[in-house]
Amino acid sequence: MAESVYIHIPFCLSKCKYCSFVSFDCIENKTGYLYSLLKEIDYYYKKEPLRTVYFGGGTPSLMEIEELKKILNKLNFSTSTEITIEVNPDSTSKGYLQGLADIGFNRLSVGSQTFNDGLLKDIGRRHNAEQIFLTIDSAISSGFKNISVDLIYGLPNQTVDMFKKDLEIVNTLPVNHVSLYGLKIDEGCYFYNNYPQNLPDDDTQADMYLMAIEKLNSFKHYEISNFAKSGYESKHNLNYWREGEYYGFGVSAHGFVDGVRYSNYRTIKEYLDNPVSHEYGKFLTEKEKLEESIFLGFRIADGIDKNIINQNYGIDFDSQYRNILNKYINTGHIIKTDKGYRLSDEGFLVSNIILAEFIG
Repeated sequence: MAESVYIHIPFCLSKCKYCSFVSFDCIENKTGYLYSLLKEIDYYYKKEPLRTVYFGGGTPSLMEIEELKKILNKLNFSTSTEITIEVNPDSTSKGYLQGLADIGFNRLSVGSQTFNDGLLKDIGRRHNAEQIFLTIDSAISSGFKNISVDLIYGLPNQTVDMFKKDLEIVNTLPVNHVSLYGLKIDEGCYFYNNYPQNLPDDDTQADMYLMAIEKLNSFKHYEISNFAKSGYESKHNLNYWREGEYYGFGVSAHGFVDGVRYSNYRTIKEYLDNPVSHEYGKFLTEKEKLEESIFLGFRIADGIDKNIINQNYGIDFDSQYRNILNKYINTGHIIKTDKGYRLSDEGFLVSNIILAEFIG
């Protein structure tokens, strides 16, 4: 049974230079999109009580409070439900944040990326550092107690000292959660066709990541890219990593319901024309389920429980993956635990390489 819902709001006033997510600046389609979104929710959602709801984007804070309320009114949630919305500092105000709190939102993810105004401009952000601080202050005065910020390392022109300063600032902010990402330049973003010449090299990026683990010591490093104060881990994302089922509503949204992984159409036109049709969907094979259990389990700092995997898939994990485990235990990238195995901090740095050996 799906107890989580992801809702994609694809609109942006302009696209950041590093962004390859599905987002559009056609804000004039907002009303039609809302109609299609409500239609999709009505068609698929079975009124299950929800543990988490997450509005991502794009820029969800471009939606009016009344528009967001119409969406929430379709969902069955309680005061204990974690209801997150991503907000950009340039598209929020004290009144807007108070409105979010009034209709049920209780967790904010503030798009920050860096607190260096020069870097913010270089990557196409529409706000400055002061607006980030004002958004956090306004959120707290509006009653929000659960606030997350995003940081990116490895940005063009970013030095280790600049990133160190970002980490020092985070440690002074009244936030409970930090999501930390290394810059990736994927097809579809501005940087892909206009490649920056002044990127930190791989070794420097690795130093930045390990520095973050060291400096964010008042936060628990609970997943490859995520740090939280005790009790403030993202329940929504943990549901993904623990292979829980969830609905994905909106253009390009992905979901996992009744054993089927699916994705919606990726263009506004296709979605508006077919809001109740998925572009892609499939039942996972037992092999794919096992690989997902390993891949997702190793993302979490606690790692995998080999006994659960053995029970679920009828295998002997130690025997089946002996060579891979021994290889990376010897290099210090995998650590044996009481229940199974986890990645070390250095293992997180090369997790894609390691996990690729478990898959195939």
